[in-house]
Amino acid sequence: MKLDNRLKSIAAMVLPDKSVADIGTDHAYLPVYLIKNGLICRAIAGDINKGPYLAAQRTVKEAGLESCIEVRLGDGLAVISPGEADIVIIAGMGGSNIVSILCEKPDTTASFERLIVQPMTGAALVRRFFAQNGWQIVDENLVLSEKEDKFYQIIAAEKGQSPEYDNILDEIGPLLWEKRHPLLKNFLAEELNHWKNVAASMAKSSIAADTPKYHDCLKKIKEMEKKLLCL
Repeated sequence: MKLDNRLKSIAAMVLPDKSVADIGTDHAYLPVYLIKNGLICRAIAGDINKGPYLAAQRTVKEAGLESCIEVRLGDGLAVISPGEADIVIIAGMGGSNIVSILCEKPDTTASFERLIVQPMTGAALVRRFFAQNGWQIVDENLVLSEKEDKFYQIIAAEKGQSPEYDNILDEIGPLLWEKRHPLLKNFLAEELNHWKNVAASMAKSSIAADTPKYHDCLKKIKEMEKKLLCL
């Protein structure tokens, strides 16, 4: 089974010989890939929606992996109990949704050895959640979609004390910045353009332009511009 760049990067962060819970599994392509390539021993594939749940069941059955991958229908971490998986993967959702899932079942979240997330938006929210809740970012990657029209941030965290770093690195990614990821310059330029558009839109309203959110946005733009000059 061939994975796209996003899923391949997520798979690369999975520790070997562990059990994995893939939350929001969709077609269960990732768990099937991990099992078929001998990277993990067991997987739980969960999805809240009936359509993807049935699609995942078909994928697992066609691969002949029903003894290794259990497909479950349910909301977030409600599909698993503490101790059933070493690693959880939550990919393809907004950052606020990812944080909500991790917060809803704190005992289950605390039972994981590693969290691997790929937020479509709001990556800063996830990074702040990690820092404030006893998780340390141990790996980050940045990949470009096959159409080269979208960047994906993949973040892995394990239990530990998060080091202090500039707040702007919640947006950029502290490890992406530390290793000067080859895609970081283009990604940062795109993010900077996004926040400039947000600021320009808010500036059209005297009410919006007088809010802390607007001034935070301007501060973020200045800090991103400084970081971009260093790349």
